[in-house]
Amino acid sequence: MKIGCVKEIKNNEFRVGLTPDNVKAYIAAGHHVYIEKSAGIGSGFADSEYVEAGASVLDNAADIWNMVDMMVKVKEPLESEYPLFHDGLILYTYLHLAADKEQMDALLKGKVKAVAYETLQETDRSLPLLAPMSQIAGRLSIQEGAKYLEKKFGGAGILLAGVPGTPKANVVILGGGTVGMNACKIAVGMGANVTILDVNLRRLEQLDNMFGAHVQTLYSTDSNVERAVKDADLVIGSVLIPGGSTPKLFKAKYLPEMKDGAVFVDVAIDQGGCGETSHVTTHDDPVYIKDGVVHYCVGNMPGAVPRTSTIALTNATLRYGLQIAEKGLEEACRNSEVISSGVNTYGGKLTNKNVAAAHGYDYTELCSLIG
Repeated sequence: MKIGCVKEIKNNEFRVGLTPDNVKAYIAAGHHVYIEKSAGIGSGFADSEYVEAGASVLDNAADIWNMVDMMVKVKEPLESEYPLFHDGLILYTYLHLAADKEQMDALLKGKVKAVAYETLQETDRSLPLLAPMSQIAGRLSIQEGAKYLEKKFGGAGILLAGVPGTPKANVVILGGGTVGMNACKIAVGMGANVTILDVNLRRLEQLDNMFGAHVQTLYSTDSNVERAVKDADLVIGSVLIPGGSTPKLFKAKYLPEMKDGAVFVDVAIDQGGCGETSHVTTHDDPVYIKDGVVHYCVGNMPGAVPRTSTIALTNATLRYGLQIAEKGLEEACRNSEVISSGVNTYGGKLTNKNVAAAHGYDYTELCSLIG
């Protein structure tokens, strides 16, 4: 199979879909790999490393899109890349289609076989291709939140840990999944007062056992969320429905009740965000202030630490990518429900229930399409 990887063009996105070590693995399995010139520079991988690994490095991204059977990326294609879609192309990347109808329609029109990292689910219901970026985003959320609490950025001028004789910052985390747990770990490590809310009582028990007296766990209801955020200095939104739109747990009506200069980091913004007042921002212009609350809603948070993010992501994606390349997508799906769960569009049809529900589209089971 011909495997392609092009340079990411999203704002301040420096990750890359394949490392030189990944290239070696595909080449060893008998495939051909084509890399766009400078695709890996932002993550610290030189073109010469890809050449040494056996890849062909090409100047033109369009040439790679047109020739390959499978394109391996990090972020969703942007509008300028839609004309490069072609019938039968396997696109293996993050898609987040529940929040992006335009991209979804382009994939359907192009009859692209789109495999989304964020919906690929293991038999234990874990999300192995989302987990590494969720770990990074969760940890970054506290780091970024702490920065934007500084007065120069519009924050209240509060140090998370405080110092002897001063109060610690109050951190509230909405959602106790991978993002929330990693945010909690960093917030506790920095010495803040931490409250974490979730609707899964078993998960709250796990978090309580993990962090003990360092955190307050609460069952997530509108009343508990409202009470918690009212006293918060930093709120982290870390709610997830795989492939679907994120519920709006952080209400607009909470903002006037919150502290002036409090910070809200919406890690769920890729899936539409969990805040009613959230809209996507970029690393170039990451924050805005609404009713006195600083909103940080960058859609590709892990892109700020591309070396770590690329290695962590490709460690996870390589195994499934090799299976698709070896067998073709259809046979890989017949042999693996895990890979099948990642397919969002196929042959001009939507094949993910949550994505279809988010847009009111008809859903077609993948098994009925591939036989």
